[in-house]
Amino acid sequence: MQRKDAIKSIMNSIKDEFIICNIGFPARELYDIADRDKNFYMIGSMGLVSSIGLGIALTKPNKKIVIIDGDGSFLMNLGSVITTYVQNPKNLTWIVINNQVYGSTGNQDTYAKYLNIKEIAKAVGFVHVYNYDDINLRKVIDDNNLNFIEYNVSAGNSDAPIININPIEIKKRFMKALEE
Repeated sequence: MQRKDAIKSIMNSIKDEFIICNIGFPARELYDIADRDKNFYMIGSMGLVSSIGLGIALTKPNKKIVIIDGDGSFLMNLGSVITTYVQNPKNLTWIVINNQVYGSTGNQDTYAKYLNIKEIAKAVGFVHVYNYDDINLRKVIDDNNLNFIEYNVSAGNSDAPIININPIEIKKRFMKALEE
């Protein structure tokens, strides 16, 4: 299975949650699969999708937030793992799609092949840590816990189109949806 299949699988479990999606091909693939106002497509800031997701989860505690991250981006911002754990937002589900490469820049290897991403989250203190294949995502999202999920996939990019919405419009429509 490749990342686009994983994103399709994730979106099959999404109802009204807000999605914050990693830069590059993951965002393009989400856009191709299920464009909607409640999706925030990260453009130009690798490693920060988790920080943005955390900020939104903390400021909107009555909204469910799902982060779709990548292994390279996750490893780039390990400080966010600690901050997220300490802040402990019960409305946040953080999914790391692990393909062990930087897919958007040419499939160079990440260090994920030498590490256990779930064990990193557990070592920081996360209690609700899952392998995607072992759970019912809908139930996990609904459980009102801070959740961390690893979704292992094969490397490779789809032929997803470029997102034809400018970043300002992405932000405006997402913020408007958050206020509703």
